[in-house]
Amino acid sequence: MSTYVEWDALGNILLWGLIVGAGLPALFALGVRIAEGPGARDADGHIPTGRKILSGICFGIAALTVLGAVAYIAAGGH
Repeated sequence: MSTYVEWDALGNILLWGLIVGAGLPALFALGVRIAEGPGARDADGHIPTGRKILSGICFGIAALTVLGAVAYIAAGGH
């Protein structure tokens, strides 16, 4: 059976599927949780600057990953 299954390719797809399929939405959810989660606002109702920066970093990484993937696919990457 090992002659029919390319185990390296299967492992590669599993790894990237976990990273992109689970990690990217988790990173986005972390950004939302940082920005609007419990205790995110101070007594005046404002979100502290540190939380805004951290959530922006999470959203930026997620957006750049998606845009990079689209550019890679559009360029004919395999």
